[in-house]
Amino acid sequence: MLRTTSPTLRTLERRDRDAVLALCATDPVANVMLAERVQRVGSEPVRLGGEIWGWFSGGDLCAACWSGANLVPVNATSPEALDAFADQARRRPGRYSSVFGPAEGVLGIWSRLERQGWRARQVRPCQPLFATSSRSALPPDPQVRRARLDEIATVLPASVAMFTEEVGYSPLRGDGGASYRRRVSELIADRRTFIRRADGGAGHVVFKADLGALSDLTAQVHGVWIDPRHRGQGLAAPAMAAVVAQALDVAPVVSLYVNDFNAPALATYRRVGFEEVGAFATVLF
Repeated sequence: MLRTTSPTLRTLERRDRDAVLALCATDPVANVMLAERVQRVGSEPVRLGGEIWGWFSGGDLCAACWSGANLVPVNATSPEALDAFADQARRRPGRYSSVFGPAEGVLGIWSRLERQGWRARQVRPCQPLFATSSRSALPPDPQVRRARLDEIATVLPASVAMFTEEVGYSPLRGDGGASYRRRVSELIADRRTFIRRADGGAGHVVFKADLGALSDLTAQVHGVWIDPRHRGQGLAAPAMAAVVAQALDVAPVVSLYVNDFNAPALATYRRVGFEEVGAFATVLF
């Protein structure tokens, strides 16, 4: 592990790249979001669009925390690391959209922020984390495929509907949706959005899922959505089986996390072959 004579908590830099990736690799399913960012651009704040705070103990990097639009802890289990990350978050100008990631770290940071007067719009304390390294025994839906960039006008309404349903407000507010449309376009351009369209592939989107985070070791599925008019028709499990089959072409493990109160989704993912490997939590502001 990287040795340092710097203070116990510091913002990580280019020289810390290998140490951050080694830390993420201790649980590649849980830490895929940070691993992807560091693999793509390194650990320099100016390139990341945010900061990574590192917690060192005995000279070793033992925990980290991504600080950007969201706050995402990595291996943040010790009270000292949680204290340090929460204190650093309090000093940051502005507020986060959310705190999410492994439940122990998220809830540990949140309990400290809440005591300091922070208020959340919603806390989701238990979101089972699932993973699989095998194709599903269920036959995959042959109509599920990667979206094309020329389908952005068709995919965007489904993405907006998914986000609004999941988070509770439209992603089009604020800048009129420019940043959200850009994110949807990036996912499509990177061949990370999967869709099934109605009317033999010419109609509206009835199923959508994204590889929202993708490292060398894990592909994490985000934004799973079925048009309400098509729910209860048995589409979900075959569609997810198709996503898993195609995602395994780009990573050895496919993962996702889901709200513990979403019984239909839990049943679907288990049918597809996902196994529970941990727990996430999300605090929404």
